[in-house]
Amino acid sequence: MLFVSGLCTDYVSDRGQVVRAAQDVSFDVPAGKLFTLLGPSGCGKTTTLRSIAGLERPQSGEIGVDSTVFYSSQKNIFVQPNRRGFGMVFQSYAIWPHMDVFGNAAFPLQVGKRRYSSAEIDQKVTRVLKAVQLDHLRDREATKLSGGQQQRLALARALVMEPKLLLLDEPLSNLDAKLRDAMRFELKRLQRELRITTVYVTHDQSEALALSHKIAVMSEGRIQQIGTPREIYDRPINKFVADFVGTTNFIEGTVRARGTGENAYLVQTELGPIQSIAVDELRVGDAVVLSIRLEDLELSEQKPDCANVLRGTVHQKVFLGDNLEFQVKFGECVLQARVHPSLTTRVGEPIWAWVQPEKSVVVRADTKVSS
Repeated sequence: MLFVSGLCTDYVSDRGQVVRAAQDVSFDVPAGKLFTLLGPSGCGKTTTLRSIAGLERPQSGEIGVDSTVFYSSQKNIFVQPNRRGFGMVFQSYAIWPHMDVFGNAAFPLQVGKRRYSSAEIDQKVTRVLKAVQLDHLRDREATKLSGGQQQRLALARALVMEPKLLLLDEPLSNLDAKLRDAMRFELKRLQRELRITTVYVTHDQSEALALSHKIAVMSEGRIQQIGTPREIYDRPINKFVADFVGTTNFIEGTVRARGTGENAYLVQTELGPIQSIAVDELRVGDAVVLSIRLEDLELSEQKPDCANVLRGTVHQKVFLGDNLEFQVKFGECVLQARVHPSLTTRVGEPIWAWVQPEKSVVVRADTKVSS
């Protein structure tokens, strides 16, 4: 198991300013699981990954795998990157152009401290090339591989040393959209089959949701929330997480009363009172924001018999093939909904909207975890 505790990493920018890239970052990754650091550019996710790899020296904290500590400010331990035994794949795959596929995958075995026989190298390389489905291309020049094949070759080269930990820094960002989608399935299959403990860095929310066992959403050097993909998406802890992961409607309000269920509240908004649920304990009078996902705002031409019913007017709509996106106006407030294309209500016509209380999530009005 990987553990990162109280990690703080600073660096000096080109302008000579101290940038607090990672601040009190802590998380654990169980053996065989894929853990994603997700966030916008400059949030500290790559710095955290580089600190784990040993490419950055943190100011404080502790990093280790199982019983081995690789960095500890308190114990004055810093193990050099080449002695940590981790595999790493960067944004650019750094494939050796003068080598064939086999040579690229075999390179770490040939230059490492331990000496392997030709038979051992052949056996290990053949195994990893088979795992990434490149064994039939072992003699091909690396420069003649497609983008997806080069990405898999970079993975094979990282895996051939049988690392305790695999670190992936935006490995799919250089691929076109269609190939990136296909490679998500490949990566997921490979990680699950080989059961490699993996830390994955991305700014792509879809990638994180598709691949991860758990996700840490980061902003300004701090972890905002850790959870499973479904927890992060369905139960965001604050406005930043709700806004960054997926598309959502925000409605400002004030807690008016407690509801009857667990973590249930009645929130007074400009649209009227809305029954909702919250992740955190709230008090009457607290300023809050409701997060309602587009697919959770349901629309109908007939008034439904349920809670949280609103009457509005179709403001705009866009046909997207497998769904329609409606903008519905309620007074001065416009909310967006994603519905089945069979709904044919025209722009300017009245429409009813509602959301199930458990799908209307209360988050605090402040946008991020406090320092």
